Amino acid sequence: MVWPDDVLSIVLATVLGAAIGLERELSGKAAGLRTNVLICLGAAVFTIISKRMVEGTDGSLVRIAAQVVTGVGFLGAGAVIQDRRGVHGLTTAATIWLVASIGMACGAGFYKLACISALLAVIVLVVVLKLVRPFERYSAKRRAESISDRPD
Repeated sequence: MVWPDDVLSIVLATVLGAAIGLERELSGKAAGLRTNVLICLGAAVFTIISKRMVEGTDGSLVRIAAQVVTGVGFLGAGAVIQDRRGVHGLTTAATIWLVASIGMACGAGFYKLACISALLAVIVLVVVLKLVRPFERYSAKRRAESISDRPD
């Protein structure tokens, strides 16, 4: 039976995953709205299952949680691409990892932690990007200059 707290947990996980996923979707990233919602929701559900399985036993809550972290690590690794131009997808991989932790926090009933974490994630993804862009342009310009200054 689904308890009212469980419903709150999965609804909050869906909303918070959507908040982060919307930013990723608007940024044109492969892991966008649906992916982030599903990761957050899935982590919440696994955490709820873990809580329910150990009720009334001496079992450990951390067993399923540890496996969620491992599984999400594989998802994140799949988002990272290395080519001649460098490594891409690190922010997407980190976002996947964070969204899973937010889902786990929702599933465990740590609603304030989940909300504050999601808010900070959106701030980092939106605001910090705007702060970093001028430095990225400067760095790209310096790289182009150093390549053109090389003797043939």
